[in-house]
Amino acid sequence: MQNPDKFLITGGKPLKGTVVIDGAKNSALSIMAACLLSREVSILENVPRLKDVYSMIEVIKILGVNVEWIDNNTLSIDPDDFNNYEAPYELVKTMRASFLVMGPLLARLKKAKISLPGGCAIGARPVDFHLKGFRALGANITTEKGYIKAEVKELKGNDIYIDFPSLGATENIMMAASLAEGTTMIENAAKDPEVIELGNFLNKMGAKIDGLGNDIVTITGVKSLKGVKYRIIPDRIEGGTYMIAAAITRGNVEIKNVNPYYLKSCIVKLEESGLRVSTKDDSIFISDPEGIKSVDIKTMPFPGFPTDMQAQFMALMTIANGTSIITENVFENRFAHAGDLRRMGADIKIEGRNSIIKGVKKLSAAPVMASDLRGGAALVLGALVAEGTTEISRIYHIDRGYVRLEEKLRSLGANVRRE
Repeated sequence: MQNPDKFLITGGKPLKGTVVIDGAKNSALSIMAACLLSREVSILENVPRLKDVYSMIEVIKILGVNVEWIDNNTLSIDPDDFNNYEAPYELVKTMRASFLVMGPLLARLKKAKISLPGGCAIGARPVDFHLKGFRALGANITTEKGYIKAEVKELKGNDIYIDFPSLGATENIMMAASLAEGTTMIENAAKDPEVIELGNFLNKMGAKIDGLGNDIVTITGVKSLKGVKYRIIPDRIEGGTYMIAAAITRGNVEIKNVNPYYLKSCIVKLEESGLRVSTKDDSIFISDPEGIKSVDIKTMPFPGFPTDMQAQFMALMTIANGTSIITENVFENRFAHAGDLRRMGADIKIEGRNSIIKGVKKLSAAPVMASDLRGGAALVLGALVAEGTTEISRIYHIDRGYVRLEEKLRSLGANVRRE
């Protein structure tokens, strides 16, 4: 049963103060899966205590891996003698990233049986790119009764072209290829920070991966990988969300434990909209804008504007001066939040992959419902400036990606409570 909690947010308070960003959810999930490639214990630091992380723990536990929290944000993962190669529907349906165990399972056990994945309903997001890569490495793949079955005698390196620079497919193929015989070249690879971090983690384990952050990534297979200690990078999307929380409330907020380079596209667009943004090595400071101007954005694979920040940016544009156009190029069904923002008084028109937003003077409180993780964050942002008290239900979506969201917002002066 999903958590029936809801947020009650009374808007109108500028956010002020400092907020510290937790570890990156998507980086933690892929690195947790990669731990299966070794027989030795790995220790992961700065792991965020999120619903998705707990879901991944359940997935790898059911495979026979021993997982323990050592302290608040440190995980010990011992994959020595696991022998189960099946990830059931009950677990995989809740989170798409659980499909990332397929590459390690093929590499370690030579077979895998995984339910077709779930997660947020934001588009088709087929796993075809993953499967194309596994087939190129020699795997025989069949589907039956909602499960994907893969078997291989021995993974062999190959040249693999991914039609779209998919983060998940790049990661899954990279993990499988790390223990394959020979050399694998991934063309049109994703360049996201999380891909680079996974590659750095694998290299620390003893893998031989070159070209991280480029279009072509080369993996020379090795016989075995060792367990290591590794610190998860800060979550760029959580950092970007607090940047927009500061902007939309006309606040003054320092966001600490964040890499400004990974948020460059967001920083540029916020500056274009009239915000003052200053950065240090690991912090970003957003200061009170005189007014918010409308700007257009187009989501693109990294280093372009992230699709995971599109909904939050839309919330900001609802109260901007002028008209903005947001073009969603990554997922075909990622405007579900627009309907609920309209309930709060926003002027948004959807035309295919474009949304046209005319800024309004104010938003008003209304009962709304989170339809997915980032759409839910957009509703929280809208509620922070809406007149009255907004009730947001189905916040289990939001809990998938934000650690203690209401506590962090309250520490900045917001009127937020969970009920």
